[in-house]
Amino acid sequence: MDTVPEIELQRRPVNQPKTYGELKRGGWTHHDVKDEMRRNLIAKLQRNETLFPGIIGYDKTVVPQIVAAILARHDFLLLGLRGQAKTRIIRQLTTLLDEWMPAIEGSPLMESPARPITKRSRELLEKHGDATPIEWIHRSRRYQEKLATPDVSIADLIGDIDPIKAVSKKLDFSDEEVIHYGIIPRTNRGIFAINELPDLQARIQVGLLNILEEKDIQIRGFPIRLSLDVALVFTANPEDYTNRGNIITPLKDRIDAQILTHYPATTEEGIRITAQEAWTERGVEFHMPALMHELVEQVAIEARNSDFVDKASGVSARMAISFLETLHSVAEMRTHRHGEKMAFARISDLFQSLTALTGKIELVYKGEQEGVANVALHLIGKAVKEIFNRRYLSAPRKGRDKKLDFTAFKPVIDWFESGNILDIDTNMSHRDYSAVLHGVEGLEEVAKSLAKPATENEKLLMMEFVIEGLHQNFLLTKRIEDARIRYTDAVSYMMNEISE
Repeated sequence: MDTVPEIELQRRPVNQPKTYGELKRGGWTHHDVKDEMRRNLIAKLQRNETLFPGIIGYDKTVVPQIVAAILARHDFLLLGLRGQAKTRIIRQLTTLLDEWMPAIEGSPLMESPARPITKRSRELLEKHGDATPIEWIHRSRRYQEKLATPDVSIADLIGDIDPIKAVSKKLDFSDEEVIHYGIIPRTNRGIFAINELPDLQARIQVGLLNILEEKDIQIRGFPIRLSLDVALVFTANPEDYTNRGNIITPLKDRIDAQILTHYPATTEEGIRITAQEAWTERGVEFHMPALMHELVEQVAIEARNSDFVDKASGVSARMAISFLETLHSVAEMRTHRHGEKMAFARISDLFQSLTALTGKIELVYKGEQEGVANVALHLIGKAVKEIFNRRYLSAPRKGRDKKLDFTAFKPVIDWFESGNILDIDTNMSHRDYSAVLHGVEGLEEVAKSLAKPATENEKLLMMEFVIEGLHQNFLLTKRIEDARIRYTDAVSYMMNEISE
C-alpha cells in the first residue's frame, strides 16, 4: 500500500559552515546525487540495514534489482499492477541522501557552490568568492513527486518564460532571469519521481528525453542550457501501455532499468502486509483468529485468479486491507450494540463486508453479467472452500473414486437431513450466537475433533466454519437475507422451492 512518508525531524546541526570558504576549509567536496545515493547505499549494505522498512516480500526479487540500479547510477522504472508498493518504495529513496546538503543561499535550484548552473549564482560567486553565503537543505526537501495526468504541461515539469518578470526587469526573453522554473529543475541535486508515466502525453514525454540523456533542459527554444543533477525514477502500470497511454520508445530506451513488482508470493506474506497496513486499534478488545486473516488473504488470491475479474487490472493489496478493517467494523458494531466487552469475528461477518470488495475489483464482461455483489460473494465462498478442504478433507483418490471423504461430518449432515434449520444473524449477541451453534447436534464434537480449538471463542468460530465449508461443498444450502443467513439440507431446500 502506498503511504506518505513520515516527516523527519529537521534538527539542523550546530556550527554548520555559513560561507563557501568555511565549507571548503571543513573538507567538504561536491558529489553528484547518484554518487551520493550510491555511497550511502553501500554504507547501509555494509551495516546490514533494512533498506526499505515495511516492504514485505521483495527481499529476493525487487529490492536486489533496485540496489543494482542505484549502484549502477541508473534512472529506473518500477512496473507493476496497482497496490504493489511502488510509490512507497520510491518515497523511501530519500534515506539514501545525506541528511543535510549545502547550497548557495537563495538559489531556487539548490545549486552547489562548487558547480553553479545559473547566471545569478555564477555572478554571486564571482562577486563574493569564499564569502558566498551558504544555506543547508534537509533531504526531505530534495524529493519531489508528480502524478502524471493528461493535463501536465512542459511548463509544469521544466519551466517557461515569465513575461511579467521580463517586462518588470526590462530583460530580453533569452535572459535566464526571466525563466520560471518547473518542478524538475527545482529538484536539482535531488530525486524526482513521476507516478503513472504512461499517462503523460507523448509530446510531454519527449520533453524528458534531454533530461535523461544529456541531463540538461531548454526552454521555449531559447539557447538556455542548464546542466541538471537529478536522479529520475518512474512508476507505471502494465495496463497503461495499451489502455490509457504509452511510454514512447525513445523514452523507454533512455530509462536505464525496468524493475517488475509483484503481488505477495505466499499467503503468509500477504497476511503480514495486510496486518501491517490495516487499522485495527479501535479501543475495543478483538478476537480475530488466524483463520480470519487467512480467509481475508485467500479472498484476494481468489480474486486475482478469477475468470470474473480483469487480470490486467489486478487486485490491489488495498482490497485485503479494507476487507480486514471492515470485518473489524462489523464485529465492533455488534459489540457496541449489545454492550459486550470483546468483539468476536464470525464467518458470517465475511458476507456483511462486501463493501470492501465491490469497489476494488474490475470485472470482465462475464463478471458484469453476474453482478459485482454476486462475484464478491462467489470469491468469499471460494476462499472458504479452498481453506476448508485444504485443512479438513483428504485429497481425492486416483482412479474412479474421486470424491472427497465427508465421513467425519456425518453427524452434522444427518442433523440437517432430518429437516432442521440453522439461522445465524450477524447482529445477534454472542450468547445467542453460541446457543444456535450448539443447537446443531454433533457440530461441537466435529469442530473439536478436526480443528482442536484452543479457546471457547475459537471453537465457536470453527463450528460456523464447518457449516459454511459444508455449504461450499454443496452438502448444505444457504440463503442470505440482509443480515440473516439460513442453512438447510440441500434436498429439503430444493423440495420447498418446487412446492413454492
